[in-house]
Amino acid sequence: MFNKVFAYFSQDVGIDLGTAITLVYVRGRGIVINEPSVVAVNQKTGQLVAIGAEAKRMVGRTPAYITAVRPLVGGVVSDFEVTEEMLKYFIRKVHEETFSLFARPRVVIGIPSGVTEVEKRAVEDAAKNAGAREVYLVEQPMAAAIGIRLPVQEAVGSMVVDIGGGTTDIAVISLGGIVVSRALKVAGDKFNDDIIRFARDEFKLLIGERTAEDIKIAIGSAYELPDLMEATMRGRDLVTGLPKEVVVDDADIRRALRHSINVLVNAIKATVEETPPELVADIMHRGIMLVGGGSLLRGLDHLISEETKIPAKVAEDPLTAVVRGTGIILEDIDSLREVLVSTSFEKAPA
Repeated sequence: MFNKVFAYFSQDVGIDLGTAITLVYVRGRGIVINEPSVVAVNQKTGQLVAIGAEAKRMVGRTPAYITAVRPLVGGVVSDFEVTEEMLKYFIRKVHEETFSLFARPRVVIGIPSGVTEVEKRAVEDAAKNAGAREVYLVEQPMAAAIGIRLPVQEAVGSMVVDIGGGTTDIAVISLGGIVVSRALKVAGDKFNDDIIRFARDEFKLLIGERTAEDIKIAIGSAYELPDLMEATMRGRDLVTGLPKEVVVDDADIRRALRHSINVLVNAIKATVEETPPELVADIMHRGIMLVGGGSLLRGLDHLISEETKIPAKVAEDPLTAVVRGTGIILEDIDSLREVLVSTSFEKAPA
């Protein structure tokens, strides 16, 4: 009886709970939320000041007692209470037009591959405490593969590389399951750290995370570009303590990212080496699909193709692949139940 009441007032949601960005898909409406996974906390009172885009705007611009917290580190819940509040905020935002007292949606959440049972349970509990009626978990590379319409339930091999903010997930998928997978802590945030370290070591310049990300987006690349690209890097001179700006080009940023890119490419090669030969033949035919924000780094697909001898291509709209996959699962949860991660307790029927 209560389940029917909740189902009537609730809009089922799919969530790509990312280290950098959280996207929310609402059944029948599409993607309705795309906000940073950032929460601003008042350390004096313990209260949350802002969540999402508003909190991101505060980064580096607040008094010392207000700190911007990322409740997820490497795609895993690092601060349970803040994650719960963030999920509650997004679920409420989705249900603003309905009587939120009865809003108890079914939720499908994308999680990194290879997380522990404890980490899975933390995500489940946070979503349940935030108001979810039922929680289903799906590994992000599987959700991404579904989101870009790969034939995951067929007996053919598909390879997905999901380069997010905190983690990169590499997975070979066949017959509704992940055959071989790897998870790395080398992703978008690591690229930003590399640029910060490069500015410090090369130019004695201290820059912030947002500046590093802007430089990465403006001129970042993994492969030599046909045309020179330049950007101005502004920060504080570590010698004089005064403001300073330097002009950097794409070759500088490639040099800054070289080590991390090599680690990423070597992990993809190692995953291919572990893949059964029949599935490798399928992947050579279909190619390696790149998704996630990190896949937008210029020339990365070209470099992966050159190093693995397998065509690599960036999926259409790679940033939303995972959340689109959770949406497709929501629309047809019964036929796609086999792709869900088994959890520690049974779900009640809807």
